[in-house]
Amino acid sequence: MAPSCLEVILVVFIFVLPFLYETSRTFRYYFKFLMYYGIVMANAVMVIPIMIFRPWDVKNLLLASSLCHHVSTLLGLRWELRGREHLEKEQACIIVANHQSSLDILGMFDIWPVMDKCTVVAKKEIFYAWPFGLAAWLSGLIFIDRMNSEKARLVINTATKHIIDQKIKLWVFPEGRRFNTGEIHSFKKGAFHVAVSSQLPILPVVFSSYYFLSAEEKRLDPGRVVITTLPPISTKGLVKGDIEALMEKTRNMMMEVFHATNQEVQASLSTSKQHVKRAA
Repeated sequence: MAPSCLEVILVVFIFVLPFLYETSRTFRYYFKFLMYYGIVMANAVMVIPIMIFRPWDVKNLLLASSLCHHVSTLLGLRWELRGREHLEKEQACIIVANHQSSLDILGMFDIWPVMDKCTVVAKKEIFYAWPFGLAAWLSGLIFIDRMNSEKARLVINTATKHIIDQKIKLWVFPEGRRFNTGEIHSFKKGAFHVAVSSQLPILPVVFSSYYFLSAEEKRLDPGRVVITTLPPISTKGLVKGDIEALMEKTRNMMMEVFHATNQEVQASLSTSKQHVKRAA
C-alpha cells in the first residue's frame, strides 16, 4: 500500500530536521525556544490537576521546578549557585534580580528547591498564556498591571501580610523588563517601597551575563551562568525618603558582582577554547 501524504511529510521532516539543526543557526535558535516553551506548557498541563487541590500554594512551584529544570540540560545551560546560605534561610524577604531573558525562569527552576517557599511578581499578561498562566496562578504568583503602578502596589501590599506570616520570599525583577545588553539597567521603585513599608530585607540575586544568547544574531548556544546571592540588606528603620539611596546601594552592589562574574565566566570560556585547540 502506498504511503499517505502525511507519512511522506513525516519521513521528510525526520530526515531534514537534523540537517537544519546542524547547519542553520536561526533554525536552531527557534527550535530550542520552541522546545523550551513546549515542554513548560506540557508540564503545566500535567501539574494543573494536582495543583487544583492546593490552589495558590507556593509549594506548587517546587513540583513545577522538579519537572521543568531538566530543560536546561537539553539546551546545554549550566547554572552555578553561590551564596546558597542566604537563599536557603527561611525568612520573608524581597528578592531583587536582574532580568535578561525568559530563560531566567530556568535558572529559577534550578534553585527553587533551595528557596523552598518563594513566589514571583509577574506582569498580568502572563496569566492569559494558558496553560502556563493557570499553573502560575495556582502556584501563587502575584500578577500586576505594569501600566497602573498604584494598582500594582496595592496588589503587592495586599499579599505582603501573607508573605510575612508564611515566611515566603517575594521575587521581583526591578528593571521592569528584560535587558540582555551586558548591563544592569535602572530600577523601578516598587520592590523597594514594599521592602521599606513592611521592613523586610532586600536579598539581591545576580545572574551573570547571557553571552550565549543573542536575539539579533538568532543565537542560543550552550552556556554557563553564575547565580550569586548577596547578603541581605536590612531595611529596619528606613522610611520612604530612604528608598532612592536603598535602590542605588542595591544596584551598585549587584553591578559589581555582575561584572566580576562575567569576567570570570569569559576567562573560563577562553581557557576552555584554548584547551580544545591544543587537543585538536
